[in-house]
Amino acid sequence: MQKVAIIGAGYVGLVTGACFAHLGNKVVCVDNDLKKIKMLNAGKIPIYEPGLDRIVRQARKKKKITFTSNIGPAVQNSDIVFICVNTPPKDDGGADLSYVENVSREIAKNLKRYCLIVEKSTVPVQTGERVYQTILDHVRGVEFDVASNPEFLREGSAIEDFLAPDRVVIGVSSARAEKLLRQLYAPLKARMVVTDIKSAEIIKHASNSFLATKISFINSVARVCDAVGADVEKVAEGMGLDPRIGASFLKAGIGFGGFCFPKDLAAFLHMSHALGVPFNLLKEVLEINETQKQYYVKLIEKVLWNLRGKKVAMLGLAFKGNTDDMRFAPSIDIIEALQKEGVTIQAYDPQAMERAKPVLRGVKYAKDAYEACKGADAVALVTDWKEFKDLDWKRIKKSLHQPVILDGRNFLSPQEMKKLGFNYHAIGRKAF
Repeated sequence: MQKVAIIGAGYVGLVTGACFAHLGNKVVCVDNDLKKIKMLNAGKIPIYEPGLDRIVRQARKKKKITFTSNIGPAVQNSDIVFICVNTPPKDDGGADLSYVENVSREIAKNLKRYCLIVEKSTVPVQTGERVYQTILDHVRGVEFDVASNPEFLREGSAIEDFLAPDRVVIGVSSARAEKLLRQLYAPLKARMVVTDIKSAEIIKHASNSFLATKISFINSVARVCDAVGADVEKVAEGMGLDPRIGASFLKAGIGFGGFCFPKDLAAFLHMSHALGVPFNLLKEVLEINETQKQYYVKLIEKVLWNLRGKKVAMLGLAFKGNTDDMRFAPSIDIIEALQKEGVTIQAYDPQAMERAKPVLRGVKYAKDAYEACKGADAVALVTDWKEFKDLDWKRIKKSLHQPVILDGRNFLSPQEMKKLGFNYHAIGRKAF
């Protein structure tokens, strides 16, 4: 059992802390958001992530996890401290590392004995060096190590990803640090990739950038399919069976969103240019992703002819299913573009509506999908929630002003929708 402090109880920090506690470690999560800490101590989870409430509840019952706003005792009583604070994008695309710097200073001020400080936040290469130097400048006579341990958690399946990972990456500069992290992750029996800190930092950015590239690639292929009347689903199937390519992330749609991909691509692009190694491929990946949302809006306009005065039922708001995360959600730009053309939006999302309300103004939020679709001229499906696939589409068809579906996730069956009498359109698939 290790004594672990998690600094930052956001998405990554809370999942990481809960899972380490689930594995039997003594965990304390620290956050300066008093409202969030109060909520966690009351047994409430501030984010939606399947399974997270259960393992937090179990860990609290076993007294394996606690929540506090006081960083001092947390650092002083821990063997390993994970930095899981926010690294938001700056205007130039670089990562804002001020939170990382501030936490590094606070850690240094409270070090009383040897401790391993681990970067868990997604940070640009060479951040580990800056964290080490910052702590060194503020600590007195105490040994410590800095390591990198990037996360590869997918929102919606983060617990499973943590407890059954395809790999655990650790970047270390000492045998002592490697031993501590190997012991911490030993219960998972996962493949361990051990490298230097800089390589570990690049692995995270390179991984997300490559996955995002696959998405933008298949979205470009989808546009070609639309132009000639081919089916991108079949194209992706034929490509994905090649083991050199793989099927994952070859899903055409309205583009990627969420906090990780857009932010990490922009940071990697900014960093590479700063190092004198232009990575223009990533610029094009981002450009394709931005224009894919416009491509979807143009599809809606093409199908509905005139947009002004029309009502569109927006099914889904979060950037993907099984999360309430609205950060960089494609729905935001799509809805705002439609509203500028005079479209009324009637929206429903199973989890994200409360987070969407401060971001999206002038939207009529419905109690369920059926209310959202009532009287609409078209259904725009923008988030792949399983419950949308299981809807009573016969009932929805009767409530619509026009039986039009614009499937931005290629989520529904064109054949089934055609049988039900819908005018179905998707991305890179034949229209019926």
